[in-house]
Amino acid sequence: MYTPKANEETRVEVLHALVRAHPLGTWTLFDGEELVTNHVPFHLDADRGPFGTLVGHVARANPVWRAASAVRSVVAFQGPQAYVTPSWYPSKVEHGKTVPTWNYAVVHARGLPTFIQDRDWLLVHVTSLTDAHEAAEPAPWAVADAPADYVERQLGAIVGVEIPIERLLGKWKASQNRPAADRAGVVVGLRGRGDRASADLVPTNEEA
Repeated sequence: MYTPKANEETRVEVLHALVRAHPLGTWTLFDGEELVTNHVPFHLDADRGPFGTLVGHVARANPVWRAASAVRSVVAFQGPQAYVTPSWYPSKVEHGKTVPTWNYAVVHARGLPTFIQDRDWLLVHVTSLTDAHEAAEPAPWAVADAPADYVERQLGAIVGVEIPIERLLGKWKASQNRPAADRAGVVVGLRGRGDRASADLVPTNEEA
């Protein structure tokens, strides 16, 4: 990933926060014949390894788990993103030397996947994954709410995947190259659009 120094984010806690907030990863690897991409919701175990470990599962019918062993891969997590119009820049009025751009925050996690078929591991995994995402629901659903024989069939239809993260790369493209007045204009414009998440990426005058 091309990352100018001004857009580089290296703080592990910040990168982890984006992964937790946007857990659907775009997972890409080379299966020996072609590039293969899957979209997988990952749980981040921050305590395993220097950069953490990604934990998820795929359908047993998905050939990726048979082809991907011993093949390093990358998982991209997409955070807030937004089109930025030059109309938000005071400098547009001053000299007109402005162009549109796109702001975004992304994290790339690289590592070697391993696959797990153990039934007990899979039950613990799907239970913890479910509990994490159901926590905010007014009436949280639990794995135990489903009939036991149905759960067993579902467990037999998936394969677990773990990716210990070897490299963690972050890119925050958030108008850092613009003067303070233009950045302030971007914040106002994004908030006016209702996109507070993208607005919060833009550094203030003190942060830039």
